[in-house]
Amino acid sequence: MITGSSPLDSAQSYPRSPGTPSAAAGDFDYERHGHGYAARRRADPRIESQVHAALGSAAAVLNVGAGAGSYEPRDRQVAAVEPSAMMRAQRAADMAPVLCAVAERLPFGDGSFDAAMAMVTVHQWPDARAGLAEMRRVSRGPVVILTFDGDELDRLWLADYVPELVTAERQRFPAIAAIRAALAGRSMVQHVRIPIDCADGFTEAYYARPEQFLDAGIRRAQSAWGFVDPADASRGIERLRGDLESGRWDERYGFLRTQPEFDGALR
Repeated sequence: MITGSSPLDSAQSYPRSPGTPSAAAGDFDYERHGHGYAARRRADPRIESQVHAALGSAAAVLNVGAGAGSYEPRDRQVAAVEPSAMMRAQRAADMAPVLCAVAERLPFGDGSFDAAMAMVTVHQWPDARAGLAEMRRVSRGPVVILTFDGDELDRLWLADYVPELVTAERQRFPAIAAIRAALAGRSMVQHVRIPIDCADGFTEAYYARPEQFLDAGIRRAQSAWGFVDPADASRGIERLRGDLESGRWDERYGFLRTQPEFDGALR
């Protein structure tokens, strides 16, 4: 997790970013492929507690690229922005109101919120630098980013089966240093350890449950697969299936089945 602290100078002005001319919604088509996303990508309570701790005492929080609302605090005043109608429709009825907007052009004045958050979304923004600058502009307190370190994605054994997945994802995720630079001022990076029964269905959540990757529904809730040639994905999954049936996967990685946590690429 990357947390940009309050600006060093409270009087400092952070100009509105011009954003991208197209104001595109992102690199993945959730209108076509986002069905059932909320059922697979639920907030894990242990990760959620770290996110909420990073928000500090903030009473008014903005969630950018909010999706279906995972990790939004229910005990604070929250505003959310999400460009996908499909994702907005999957938000629970009792969740915070959500606006159709993109990170690069946030429809709020300077310092409108005590804190801002973006949960596993910056890699989908057409202009991550502009979006992060906008978050810094509208937050008078911390900016909390949950993302993956592209340089560490091959820590998960899945890279041995579908290396194309790692290649594609590394091209999508902004470098951690670039995120920190865009937030300006002081920032802190934390490794987020993934529990063995993680409820949030991103790829590393299944480090100890390899059979889950055989489920096409699981893979559909992970946007990374949309950037891999179907033939490459199928070949890797069938190889995994064979190794699970033969016991080869357990010979190599079976120790992970009982490892309580995984220190992977989640930051």
